[in-house]
Amino acid sequence: MSPRQIVRVSEVMQAEVHTIDGMATITEALRAMKQHGAEGLIVDKRHDDDEYGMLLISDIARHVLGKDRSPERINVYEVMAKPVITVDPAMDIRYCARLFTRFDLSRAPVVDNGRVVGIVSFTDLVLEGLYQHI
Repeated sequence: MSPRQIVRVSEVMQAEVHTIDGMATITEALRAMKQHGAEGLIVDKRHDDDEYGMLLISDIARHVLGKDRSPERINVYEVMAKPVITVDPAMDIRYCARLFTRFDLSRAPVVDNGRVVGIVSFTDLVLEGLYQHI
């Protein structure tokens, strides 16, 4: 039996990352999501000692649409998740999947040396990681 090949997060992540400022409105965030075909945006750090945030479509559905709030009057920082659990690009996708399951995540920023280099989702892990080795 041959040893199992390790697939790293860096091999399956989406390297194109779209960011937004926490002071932007939800309307601006929705425009950016639509323009880029993204289901989430990374919220920039405000300073070096800050942490990254993440805004997902599900956050907007839950906290804006579901509560009948005006997207023009709500800022990203009011809805986003922060701090977020991040993933190392060298992590084995099996451990990444376990991390997602343990913390009920659907996607996470991939951070290398304190900088976001991508986003990885369950879809990436399964379709790009697991499926390519079947």
